[in-house]
Amino acid sequence: MFTIGDFARHGRVSVRMLRHYDAIGLLRPARVDPASGYRYYEAAQLARLNRIIALKELGFTLQQVGLVLDERVGPAELRGMLRLRQAELDAAVSAAAARLAQVEARLRMIESEGRMGTDDVVVKRIPPVRVAELAARAASYAPQDIGPVITPLYQELCRRLAVAGLAPTGPGIARYEDTTETDGPGPVVVHACFPVDAEPGTVGGDDGFTVTDLPAVESAATVVHRGAMSDVVPTAQVLARWIDDNGYRSEGYARELYLACPEDPAAWVTELQEPVTRA
Repeated sequence: MFTIGDFARHGRVSVRMLRHYDAIGLLRPARVDPASGYRYYEAAQLARLNRIIALKELGFTLQQVGLVLDERVGPAELRGMLRLRQAELDAAVSAAAARLAQVEARLRMIESEGRMGTDDVVVKRIPPVRVAELAARAASYAPQDIGPVITPLYQELCRRLAVAGLAPTGPGIARYEDTTETDGPGPVVVHACFPVDAEPGTVGGDDGFTVTDLPAVESAATVVHRGAMSDVVPTAQVLARWIDDNGYRSEGYARELYLACPEDPAAWVTELQEPVTRA
């Protein structure tokens, strides 16, 4: 089972939103600790969360969402509703483009439920690595907020490495950590990294970068995502389900190891490495 914070992170929503859904009976926790009041969720509840978000993006009120879900709208009918909204958004102003992308992502998750296997998940040790990195803040852990931050970070890191006369010794690594906000995932700090052969410390002053040692991850649940990182959520949720189904507990954000990054993002190969312990 996941804490409310971990479940929010895997669902790419806020803790505040989950608390509200609980209060109105739209998405109840699987268990509430009677002593502490802490809420716990199961990975299987991601399916209901995906439907809630998709219906919200269609313009339904939360009351209407509850009615749709309680009446057990089938996948075919739900897909039809989403496609109808997609056609409306295509004809709308350009400001609707971001919302359209989010609807499409949730639609893919709904359509893939029950068909995405977990046979390729592997638990292994991730060795320590010395990296050069730059960091910046993203509004949330959602792909649409991460992409516009991490791409310029890597471009700038490559430029600064070239100025310093350093070449990466391995594929890029992205890592994430929470900011000081306490209400759910919210804003996150994005670290763009390349392995390097250099001494730890700050290189180049204000126009430089930091060389640091990433510690080993003694136990990480890993899976390979093939395709653009804007479409990573279904793969990440497959990993979340595997973690929950196999008696593990997530210990933080997954690292992303970019194994192949050709010009076409659809051909990217990325390994997700989520630290875990036995539940």
